[in-house]
Amino acid sequence: MDRHERLGLLLDMVGQRDKIDVEKTAAELGVSPATIRRDLDHLAERQLLTRTRGGAVASNVAYDLPLRHKAARHAPEKQRICAAAMRFVERGMVVGLNGGTTATEVGRALATRQDLNDRGSSPALVVVTNALNIANELAVRPNIKLVVTGGVARQHSFELTGPLATRILDEITLDLVFLGVDAIDPLRGAYAHHEGEASINRLMAARARQVVVVADSSKLGGHAFAQICPTTDVDTLITDAAADKETVAAFEAEGVEVITA
Repeated sequence: MDRHERLGLLLDMVGQRDKIDVEKTAAELGVSPATIRRDLDHLAERQLLTRTRGGAVASNVAYDLPLRHKAARHAPEKQRICAAAMRFVERGMVVGLNGGTTATEVGRALATRQDLNDRGSSPALVVVTNALNIANELAVRPNIKLVVTGGVARQHSFELTGPLATRILDEITLDLVFLGVDAIDPLRGAYAHHEGEASINRLMAARARQVVVVADSSKLGGHAFAQICPTTDVDTLITDAAADKETVAAFEAEGVEVITA
């Protein structure tokens, strides 16, 4: 396990347990207590947790972690989810993408898809996004027409939010939107940690003919602070094969097509 993976795991542990102990965590991860202390100090300096005598506790920020600290989580699962997502994309579509690590992987998959990489007179795809990191990667792709919403950038997710972000979305229609979420539940619907992101994501879903949620199995059956949309607004959920079968059945009972990759 490299340091990046260990830092992400420590944040997961603090988020799930509220507090962790240096000695016990070192034994659990098979590293020295000194290594854990250095890691916790590093995370505390970035206000991702709060150091205590002999350990650390969750801070408010720990539940809305910067994107760079989430990137290594469930990476193989996200890659399989993205491969399944590509089956929904056809040439000439207008595709919406919000922020988050899974949506970012979808954006990369779109950028590198061979059948969309010709240099014809018109773009093979139109992508609409409120995520600056996704826009940065797609802006150099001549085969993709990129539309970026306005708004105020959030440091944690690179998403543009606020009233300025709604103006473009009010004037366009999407064939398909891929939504990354912080949680999705069969009864409660799709959720984000931040209300500003949830608001923009809700509008993207409302402007799309087809709503596809891309979420690894760790996001299923939970909820976060702000609702993006109810389950009835989701057409398809793409998740990984570790998804609980009862939870999958509950989504299907609500009329959601579930694809496990």
